[in-house]
Amino acid sequence: MSNIKIGERMIGDGEPVLVIAEAGVNHNGELARALELVEVARAAGADAVKFQLYRPEEQVSRAAQTAGYQRAQTGADNMLEMARSYELPWEAHRAIAAHCREVGIAYMSSCFDREAVDFLVQLGGESIKVGSGEMTNYPLLAHMSRTGLPILLSTGMSTLADVAGAVEHIRGSGPSPLALFQCVSNYPTAPESVNLRAMETMRRAFDLPVGFSDHTEGATVAVSAVALGACMLEKHFTLDKNLPGPDHAMSLDPRELRDYVKAIRIAESALGDGIKRPVETELETLVAARRSLVSARGIVAGESLDETNVTLKRPATGIDPRLWQTVRGRKAATDIPADVPITWEMLA
Repeated sequence: MSNIKIGERMIGDGEPVLVIAEAGVNHNGELARALELVEVARAAGADAVKFQLYRPEEQVSRAAQTAGYQRAQTGADNMLEMARSYELPWEAHRAIAAHCREVGIAYMSSCFDREAVDFLVQLGGESIKVGSGEMTNYPLLAHMSRTGLPILLSTGMSTLADVAGAVEHIRGSGPSPLALFQCVSNYPTAPESVNLRAMETMRRAFDLPVGFSDHTEGATVAVSAVALGACMLEKHFTLDKNLPGPDHAMSLDPRELRDYVKAIRIAESALGDGIKRPVETELETLVAARRSLVSARGIVAGESLDETNVTLKRPATGIDPRLWQTVRGRKAATDIPADVPITWEMLA
């Protein structure tokens, strides 16, 4: 698989999982709240915190209606009006990006138009996140690819052919490295809808790093994604689930985000390197649990060893049982008491 580099961080096979805390629009249009979200993400141990750069009028027509989950959370029917109510002025992102640098967490943003991409480049952004809705927006994907910045593309609502078209267009338009997210654009996503095996399908099809954009509840599915090789994860979070807005109720609160990152790191550490061997902490148990050749009764010097005077018992401080056929018929070099492990020094 072709790993990619974001800033000084490598993403892909054999590298630590990149955990992106998705702030999205959970700042509710307030810079102070956005800065607090940065602090929460950093304290939770996330690698990056992600916001959104968009212009409501460019992105949404007056005819657009809110999705069901958005309507349920906000009561709004018109998507344009809802988008306006949670818009954060772009200039505020300068302060957010600077604060991210100060506290030591990567700043990321989803970009929804060319001007947003150009602004992100001005901010010194190290990658461009692409929401699933822009999968078929080839002009925007081409503009992104020409920046040379790594592109992280979510693939919700897409067939493999849809993804192939976007990948081909990005690769053919510029030098930007690319990584993909398996994603289901439903909030919250039921575990049975997630289809984590699609990560491997896309990894094989495109030879690209693949992660998981997590819209499920809790951390169980994310841990499963790590076990299946996800190299990136993103998850919505909020300061308070009860705040007004489309995403707060389905987002992790600060404590849940800390627990989420902890679960990911535990799963990541459990993967190991794939080499089957006993670990250091097993070696003491190995001696206690495995058997070795043990005298079944007292054996006098010169007596041959056979099934009548040798048995197999713990601990494994004597000769390995797998060598019994080599030992069988050898003579005792000295008297061997009953019920003691037999070592090579005891044999003639």
